[in-house]
Amino acid sequence: QVPLVESGGGSVQAGGSLRLSCVDSRRTSGNNAMGWFRQAPGKEREFVAAVSWNGGIKNYADSVKGRFTISKDRSTVYLQMNDLKPEDTAVYYCARARGSVSGSARDAYPYWGQGTQVTVSS
Repeated sequence: QVPLVESGGGSVQAGGSLRLSCVDSRRTSGNNAMGWFRQAPGKEREFVAAVSWNGGIKNYADSVKGRFTISKDRSTVYLQMNDLKPEDTAVYYCARARGSVSGSARDAYPYWGQGTQVTVSS
């Protein structure tokens, strides 16, 4: 097991910002890609962003490009979310990939955190 713990969620108004953090408490994710996914009520869990093991390669969903920034420092991954919109409201999950580079496929991520709620009001 890889214990991933997210923090930083909360409630903001549209146009606001939040920064999510996710730490692997066993510090074993230094060589793995990590990512963020989100799930809104009644919807499938969807890809948000991913970062390679050393932070050099980043991928984003089209819906968040230009507003969200993913970064990684060893076994901690961050998601800076700016210009938030009501449609960004969801539970956000961090995940650790099997490999050192990964993309949007959920099955590439065997380890998941418990999620943190982000609510954006209009």
